[in-house]
Amino acid sequence: MTAGSYMYIGPQGIVHGTTITVMNAFRKVLKSGETPEGKIFLTAGLGGMSGAQPKAGNIAGCITVCAEVNPLAAKKRYEQGWVDELLENVDSLVERTKTAIEQREIVSLAYIGNVVDVWERFYSENIFVHLGSDQTSLHNPWAGGYYPVGLSYEESNDLMSSNPQQFKDKVQESLRRHANAINKHTDRGCYFFDYGNAFLLEASRAGAEVMAENQIDFKYPSYVQDILGPMCFDYGFGPFRWVCTSGNPEDLRKTDQIALAVMQRIKSTAPIEVQQQMEDNIKWIQEAEENSLGCRITGPYFICRCRRKSHDCRGIQPSYKIR
Repeated sequence: MTAGSYMYIGPQGIVHGTTITVMNAFRKVLKSGETPEGKIFLTAGLGGMSGAQPKAGNIAGCITVCAEVNPLAAKKRYEQGWVDELLENVDSLVERTKTAIEQREIVSLAYIGNVVDVWERFYSENIFVHLGSDQTSLHNPWAGGYYPVGLSYEESNDLMSSNPQQFKDKVQESLRRHANAINKHTDRGCYFFDYGNAFLLEASRAGAEVMAENQIDFKYPSYVQDILGPMCFDYGFGPFRWVCTSGNPEDLRKTDQIALAVMQRIKSTAPIEVQQQMEDNIKWIQEAEENSLGCRITGPYFICRCRRKSHDCRGIQPSYKIR
């Protein structure tokens, strides 16, 4: 989804994949005729890639609650337009979430704090979470990829350097508590999926209860295994994007219209098995401008430029690597 096409362009580059993941996850759990409106997708992470989650939730049409311990990252995503509202107090988050449920809102809420506190508080408040996941960088758990509950962002950074072993112990303790809270929600019917960030792997290494009965597999599926694989990849569908090298918004609109016409033509003769995927991709293109999605190239780097709001996400891959 990201580096595979030599087009790492920050959150913009992964919005499509995240959107179809969230949309199809809801299809797995909702009854016929139900929509995601007023239903919760609870996750964590507002960094370079995970920052796509609230925008994807808005496109999918749900309430996204995304926790981020780094205040600067959360505020940056808010200023850039990736998230609708910022909340710094868990009490305020609870009340705002309840209001969103009652009013069946489509809204993304960023909580500046630890997601473990959110999982635990939502459980005690009987707030039902339909979808749950996590996109913190647990491939790098000991050096800032995951921050333990009970410590502030600054305290964690200090402990990380002053006492690495104690920080590691705190992380593993937090992972056990994190998994325990998720397990309580899934017992109530929440659908939790691993988003390829090594959460289940590191939780298992910490001794958390995330293993299946055979003690080989994880008790929760990965998003590729359970969602994108059988619902999209098996039929040749996956995230896509292109860039507008001229930097002219009108050219980008023209390419959108060309892609839309092609997909509508294919859909007219597509078999029933892929009709939903075609409809999703058509919706994606039709609403691209409304959702402020677009990309152009400046110099040797990709620049994500929302059509309405300017937010540059300077990438790391030179443009001559486009294929």
